[in-house]
Amino acid sequence: MELHLLGLANKLCWSYTFVSSFNPRKRQVLIMKSSSSSTTTTSQGLQKCSRENLSRILRTEAAIKGIERKANSGKYTNLWPKAVLEALDDAIRDNRWATALKIFGLLRQQHWYEPRCHTYAKLLVMLGKCKQPNQANLLFEIMLADGLQPTVDVYTALVSAYGLSGLLDEALRTIDDMKSVSNCKPDVYTYSILIKCCTKVRRFDMIEYILAEMVYLGIECTSVTYNTIVDGYGKAKLFELMENSLTDMIESETAFPDVFTLNSVIGSYGSCGKLEKMEKWYEDFQVMGIKPDVMTFNILIRSYGRAGMYQKMDSVLDFMRNRFYSPSVVTYNIIIETLGKAGLIKNMEQFFLQMKHEGVKPTSFTYCSLVSAYSRAGLLENVDSIMRQVENSDVVLDTPFFNCIISAYGQAGDIEKIVALFLEMQVRKCKPDHITYSSMIQVYNSQGMIEAANDLKTKMITSCGTLESNQLISG
Repeated sequence: MELHLLGLANKLCWSYTFVSSFNPRKRQVLIMKSSSSSTTTTSQGLQKCSRENLSRILRTEAAIKGIERKANSGKYTNLWPKAVLEALDDAIRDNRWATALKIFGLLRQQHWYEPRCHTYAKLLVMLGKCKQPNQANLLFEIMLADGLQPTVDVYTALVSAYGLSGLLDEALRTIDDMKSVSNCKPDVYTYSILIKCCTKVRRFDMIEYILAEMVYLGIECTSVTYNTIVDGYGKAKLFELMENSLTDMIESETAFPDVFTLNSVIGSYGSCGKLEKMEKWYEDFQVMGIKPDVMTFNILIRSYGRAGMYQKMDSVLDFMRNRFYSPSVVTYNIIIETLGKAGLIKNMEQFFLQMKHEGVKPTSFTYCSLVSAYSRAGLLENVDSIMRQVENSDVVLDTPFFNCIISAYGQAGDIEKIVALFLEMQVRKCKPDHITYSSMIQVYNSQGMIEAANDLKTKMITSCGTLESNQLISG
């Protein structure tokens, strides 16, 4: 049976480039002089071994790169197993579902191929993340055609694939199928995944039903289950239900609150400005013996920053240092973004310098926050300085950064700069989105360049889709 999973997606063209850090022109030769012949022999042996290892790595990378080209052909049936399997793992890890399914089709053509449930489970998990329930269903049928008996992991991955796409009826039907298969009954992890899907698609009405079914089957909730429920209710601002679930967790004999519980609870209160509740629960968790982590402090800093309580932000940072918690790049990004939005430019710059002095590498988000702050303050010369820093760094730029910098120069009416940045996006493989196009269209219209603006509108509709583009244009 051939693998028919992609339909029109088989016509898509994907590329994946492996870049080796090896540069023969920059290779340095280490010459060691010794009176001992054994030392010379050892050195030569090590050099030979290193060359062989490097050669093997380069051959492997080249083979993996070639797999994706061969995935569109049906004539390759005896490829190197390591290359095929690693190419498949790379595609799965990067959530490139169309490419992964092509490579999997190539894998099934190999003479040495043996069907494994583990491979199907990994593919199903990926398809769930990419919200491809139809492809997941077809893949499951292929697995059955391969003569495999689905395992609990495979069924659970299929439940996730349906659930994350909002197809909860299909997910429940899959669980019913599990119950009818010997040695494949749904377990606490299966139900925890289903509950997580319910919170993702905001079907909180189903959680009590699922918990009741677990009780009926004698399946006890774990900390993961309760954390999923607490986090879901908290993000939906269903605070009473969140605290009730937390009480059930505390009273349970099989599950105990941990730092993830702590972060979910204080994060839910902090995000909507209920700081007294946040502080109360922070203290209560300390009494329970649950220690905070860096994420906990990041939540506190962000919450105080949103409320304009900058002294408390400093207090949290001082507490971290006194307790030997090292601020992370996320910590600094939160502080820099908060101070920048508040127009506290000098304070923001001070933390940016401190960040670099402590060896914490700025990210694209860091520079984006700086550019936004300078742009709001009308300090375009500082934006130029940030651009020079970015050009001399190895930071990986993304579409949000380009949107930010295009907006900054757009407000200054610098058409030449924004066009250059738009072209640079293509060079760096950053795909323009609705925000990119709408920012440029606004600048062109403000400069009276109506024809250029209309051309961009056409490109936006072609690139980003009709509905969302029209909404932005009309807005």
